[in-house]
Amino acid sequence: MPSEAVYPRWISRIGAPLIAFVLTVAPSVSTVHAVEDARKVSVVSFGLFGDQGVFRSEATGAAQVVAGRFGNGPIDVQYNSKKGGGATIEALAMSLQVASNGMDAENDVLFLILTSHGSRAGLAVKAGRLTQTLTPSNLAEMLARTGMRYKVVVISACYSGVFIPRLANPDTLVITAADADHPSFGCRDKAKWTYFGDAFFNAALRRASNLKEAFFLARSLVSKRELREGFDPSNPQMAGGEKVEPLLVARPLGARGAVPK
Repeated sequence: MPSEAVYPRWISRIGAPLIAFVLTVAPSVSTVHAVEDARKVSVVSFGLFGDQGVFRSEATGAAQVVAGRFGNGPIDVQYNSKKGGGATIEALAMSLQVASNGMDAENDVLFLILTSHGSRAGLAVKAGRLTQTLTPSNLAEMLARTGMRYKVVVISACYSGVFIPRLANPDTLVITAADADHPSFGCRDKAKWTYFGDAFFNAALRRASNLKEAFFLARSLVSKRELREGFDPSNPQMAGGEKVEPLLVARPLGARGAVPK
């Protein structure tokens, strides 16, 4: 049986490696648990203008990217086509309400994506012969009726900055493809993304660890592309969200559920 004097030497031989192991592994374990235990993020994504397929493609792709980086709740994607479709103003109101019914109104996050043509009056809704305009007031009322405290709204459309005054506040982050006075670009029928959608969802959001970082990267990418192609700047905007943006912790790239590049 070893003497008592042996134990201190034995402890000293394994003590340093054990401590180093704990210090190395513990933070990574806590980070994994923090991501797994993150609040629910429910995604609603609508391609509102049916006459061009880019809006269907962008609404679908954007929802997948957002869900892959942030989401752990339900995903609702709807879009219109030249023949018709269900992505109407009424359907959007219903989808937002349904999404909120399964969420904790004070802690979870409702993530809304809208892609369409836009004007200073709002967003164009086109489903077959049906035409509507989703105004900033319409959308503000819909979101208020959900009762959700924390919201993110990303709008990919010309003049989409018109929505910021009615929507943005500390609990609601609003990101738009353009300011209130300029068009955005890339709304070609066979395209997969608009310029802003490609820069924000398809490029920046796949790399960035948070929405603010993704926005500034996307804005830089859009600016360079517009300059290269001779377009006037669209001036993508980000406003509000001081309280909601820090709540959205992106899954590490390569983590289960993250969208591959």
